Amino acid sequence: MVGTSHTAYATDLYIEGSWRPALNGGRFDVADPASGRVFGSVADGTVTDALAAVDAADRAARDWAATSPRERSEILRRSWELMTARSEELAHLVTLENGKALPDARAEISYAAEFFRWYAEEAVRVYGTVLTAPSGSHRILVVPQPVGIALLVTPWNFPAAMATRKIGPALAAGCTVVLKPASDTPITALVLAGILEEAGVPAGVVNVVPSRRSADVVSAVLHDPRVRKLSFTGSTEVGRLLLAEAADQVVNCSMELGGNAPFVVFADADLDAAVDGAMVAKMRNGGEACTAANRFFVEASVAEEFGKRLAARFDALTVGPGLDPETQVGPLVNEDTVAKVDELVRTAVAAGARTLAGGRRPEREGFYYEPTVLLDVPQGATILREEIFGPVAPLVTFQDEDEAVRLANDTEFGLVSYVYTGDLARGLRVSEAMESGMVGLNRPLVSDPAAPFGGTKQSGIGREGGHEGVLDYTEQKYIAVGW
Repeated sequence: MVGTSHTAYATDLYIEGSWRPALNGGRFDVADPASGRVFGSVADGTVTDALAAVDAADRAARDWAATSPRERSEILRRSWELMTARSEELAHLVTLENGKALPDARAEISYAAEFFRWYAEEAVRVYGTVLTAPSGSHRILVVPQPVGIALLVTPWNFPAAMATRKIGPALAAGCTVVLKPASDTPITALVLAGILEEAGVPAGVVNVVPSRRSADVVSAVLHDPRVRKLSFTGSTEVGRLLLAEAADQVVNCSMELGGNAPFVVFADADLDAAVDGAMVAKMRNGGEACTAANRFFVEASVAEEFGKRLAARFDALTVGPGLDPETQVGPLVNEDTVAKVDELVRTAVAAGARTLAGGRRPEREGFYYEPTVLLDVPQGATILREEIFGPVAPLVTFQDEDEAVRLANDTEFGLVSYVYTGDLARGLRVSEAMESGMVGLNRPLVSDPAAPFGGTKQSGIGREGGHEGVLDYTEQKYIAVGW
């Protein structure tokens, strides 16, 4: 067990409805990013443990698939109620593991719980179809069935929401799951397992296996022929490797990968609204989000003013430990992340960018970086090619609409784009031209459990959320029948 000031949590593997140590007794530490100090440890699952979780999921699969949609719905609804009742406790845990400011953690828990409520509603609406063949010779009956055992691999930046966004539709569709949470934030996933058990999820339907041996564990599970689904959220680099491994068993894949979101501000935009939007699109979760605005393209005639206003807002932010009630920007997740952000900023400044706010790592304990605004960033700068995953806003100027679209689309990624303009026709025209799976038009948030979340190009395959999300955990069986 590991404890916080609020409660104590189980930290062993969760397999077939029971808590058990790793087969070899191994454990690994979990650190608080605000101080870098270890506050607990969890069981370090082995390949054998992971395959035992697959065994458990397999034993539970037939009965869970046969469970009525209404029963699955009620269990998910109870899961939402339990998460909501424990929201403050869960938010504190997320902040302790992840480092994000407490308001961000509270928002994540609310968002995460909504996936259970949404898929409680969708569980009873997984429709099939029946129609007469055009020839009139027979009926075409299409029946959605659970895809099978699902391997869910989640990241550290939203340890609750990325788990519920996968577990919710999987359970609604009738699938059993093995969840491999990120090693930086495994305790949140284990707590969710306990909540699901309390809500009535049968033993073996949900299994959670934290492990530092991520590559070995995931590979072994992917190569078990009983596993028919992979849902992964993480970097494009790792996603490519997993797609290659999934090909060996032709596993159905949903991949939510990296982003490099453009935030486009036209001169006719309401600059106050655009700055407000930039604060959310960039600084939500301290910039550690795949949907975070990564590249700011501002029409040249308003770039200086936009940069000045944004810098003033960044300078006013309070940086500190996530559990401090005054904190607006918490630490980054670990030392490697801070070092990467610092290097990207230094390289951009060396290439000619001007620092309007921040620009350095503060001299304090923990993994912090100052909220930073850079103006006049050269178009070829490295910071525009890589996902920053930190509180840094690089600004690039453009002259006209065509250039804005070209710059925004000049990336291998295509998750989300943001567009601010006072001209609705232009806004819709540019939104359609954006090579991304989602667009925020005069809006800094796109994530919603009721909407299909996902990207194009190398930002992913498939959709999470919305009705589309549950369909990703089904196979469509066609039955030709005459009557």
